[in-house]
Amino acid sequence: MSDLSTSYLGLSLKNPLVVSPSPLCEDLGAIRKMEDAGASAVVLHSLFEEQLTLNSQDLDRFLTSGTESFAEALSYFPDMGQFKLGPEAYLEHIQKAKKVVKIPIIGSLNGVSTGGWVSYAKKIEQAGADALELNVYYIATDPDMSGPQVEQMYADLVRDVRGSLKIPVAVKLGPYFSSMASVARRLDQAGANGLVLFNRFYQPDFDLEKLEVTPNLNLSRSEELRLRLCWVAILSGRIKADMAITGGVHTAEDVIKSMMAGAKVAMMTSALLKNGIEHLKTVLGGIGDWMEKHEYASIRQMQGSMSQKSVAEPAAFVRANYMKVLRSYALR
Repeated sequence: MSDLSTSYLGLSLKNPLVVSPSPLCEDLGAIRKMEDAGASAVVLHSLFEEQLTLNSQDLDRFLTSGTESFAEALSYFPDMGQFKLGPEAYLEHIQKAKKVVKIPIIGSLNGVSTGGWVSYAKKIEQAGADALELNVYYIATDPDMSGPQVEQMYADLVRDVRGSLKIPVAVKLGPYFSSMASVARRLDQAGANGLVLFNRFYQPDFDLEKLEVTPNLNLSRSEELRLRLCWVAILSGRIKADMAITGGVHTAEDVIKSMMAGAKVAMMTSALLKNGIEHLKTVLGGIGDWMEKHEYASIRQMQGSMSQKSVAEPAAFVRANYMKVLRSYALR
């Protein structure tokens, strides 16, 4: 029987399939089902920075400034009362989850500033979380804010949070940097134990009749995996931090590709929302069958086997493949 075990953030996991944040993670019964179906760890839904400062008058002034002139602008911002779990309830949820399952429980904070993050990260650690994921969701809308300033903000956040905790810290970030490899190395040097590639930046639509901004959430597809595979393969062996792939993981083949690129784990949410939690069993069974058929003894054997760490000039390698793809389409 093939060995599916792997390690991530210093945690020993029975397989590389981790459940990423979603509303499913708010339910203890669902978390128990995830463990029963074979999940090796669960990343809880994110606690938002705005929830930590919900009672702050400064936040209220920031969100509503200018909306007296354009009332429709209010629709950009969520009703914070809609969030089921506030800060204290989130800590209780971690404690309860740790009691009902044996697999690692990873907390998640979503925000951009160090303010309340450091103190609350400590509380998440004290509640029993095995690790913390910093879900940095930030779009630089200020034209006076330069790329290096944005990157420094990320590095400072990681350094401050990591320096205050004993549990490992992963950083979930988006792909929109001019030099992703440089950003990855800076976060690695700032102390990140893992990088989760990539956050999905949701793009809202306008309702022209109601003059409202409408959320537009589309679940991921396997095709979205390619961007993640590309960057994990480029970074594999070049940074110390473990890498996780999230977004586009739906099938056993998607997980295997993620491992071969150099990821330690593959995170899944959309596939579970579409197919149910039992889909984890199908994926794990498919991984085992594929490994047996292709004579792979372990997950560790395949990790990084198709990365670019053995290529002297990764940029030239990517360019060559780009040319090859265009040429192959032209010859069809």
